[in-house]
Amino acid sequence: MGCRLNIHEGEIMRAHLNAARSNREQVVVNSCAVTNEAVRQTRQTVRRLRRERPDAEITVTGCAAQIDPDMFRAMAEVDRVLGNAEKLKPESWTETGTRVGDIMRVRETAPHIAPAMEARVRGFVEVQNGCDHRCTFCIIPYGRGNARSVPAGLVIDRVRALVEAGHPEVVLTGVDLTSYGPDLPGAPTLGSLVGRILKHVPELPRLRLSSIDSIEADEELIELISGEPRVMPHLHLSLQAGDDMILKRMKRRHSRADAIRFVERVKAARPEIAIGADLIAGFPTETEDMHENSLRLLDECDVVFGHIFPFSPREGTPAARMPQLPGEIRKTRAKALRDRAATRRNAWYDALKGTRHSLLAERGGKGHLDSFAPVRLWDGAVPGEMITAHVTGHEAGTLIAEPA
Repeated sequence: MGCRLNIHEGEIMRAHLNAARSNREQVVVNSCAVTNEAVRQTRQTVRRLRRERPDAEITVTGCAAQIDPDMFRAMAEVDRVLGNAEKLKPESWTETGTRVGDIMRVRETAPHIAPAMEARVRGFVEVQNGCDHRCTFCIIPYGRGNARSVPAGLVIDRVRALVEAGHPEVVLTGVDLTSYGPDLPGAPTLGSLVGRILKHVPELPRLRLSSIDSIEADEELIELISGEPRVMPHLHLSLQAGDDMILKRMKRRHSRADAIRFVERVKAARPEIAIGADLIAGFPTETEDMHENSLRLLDECDVVFGHIFPFSPREGTPAARMPQLPGEIRKTRAKALRDRAATRRNAWYDALKGTRHSLLAERGGKGHLDSFAPVRLWDGAVPGEMITAHVTGHEAGTLIAEPA
């Protein structure tokens, strides 16, 4: 559940479970805690899994388990609770009970590397974990700990291993990806890491970035995003709001103008870049005019992929103590943002009709363009192969393609 980092860590856990060779069926719920709804869904999922698999051993781990292990330990359906550091240790999978340590004491990341992404054609590499920022709405630093980076040599080895295992595309992941490097010798940047990967793994066809914070993007990174064809033309930005006062109350580090300026720069150099964005609707004290600023930001930043959700107060965060808006207003504003983003996406999809693209075929008869637009493929498309597709239309938020 949750972020791409959980996907990568899921493969590490899969390897540990295979090595542990338990006699019982194992079910692992790798949880998210970004909103109260995410925690509720985790608990709901655990109960459903117990009904479906009464004899399985159920483990709950991830951010929700790290932040509130007692809540999951008290659930009769749960056999094991593991923290975010403990889940990556092989010995954790040979014992039952609760193993949740102080995540703030963790000083390194990626201590264990999965040999391959067994369930996916796209490979994921964790290059950074944790976050040193304290946005007023966010509980995740308490689930992931302080920011820490993976040495470049280990990242390069991991990328090379994934390519050799048959993954033509690799995604760099992290909790605060663009904060990569200051804790390492020489204080490298994310841009320098991307440059080294491209140089030392020339056989890598496609490199993709997960969510980034545009205000932290260094010059080398911006230049590579703008001009390197092996870096996929898709950026998911952590914008959160389009109003400067709300951004200050969120304790974000960028202004509205900063976000617009960044998008204008990269799209001027590479117009095909598709922009996605995280936005929160109905943050405490948000007025109708402030909400309108977020709506306009979708246009001004050319957002075609909107990851939008109503504000959900998380106990333990400063925003939970601020004056709250009624739930219906939050939901209404979230819907307005989603509708605007969907209208923009559909107009973009209309413009793609009749175009040809090289893309990576995935399981389940689907794929994604370089821009990460989802595509429904034809019968016979082989997962893991690069194919050429002709876009014929779109339906329910997904492009439709046929062989080119």
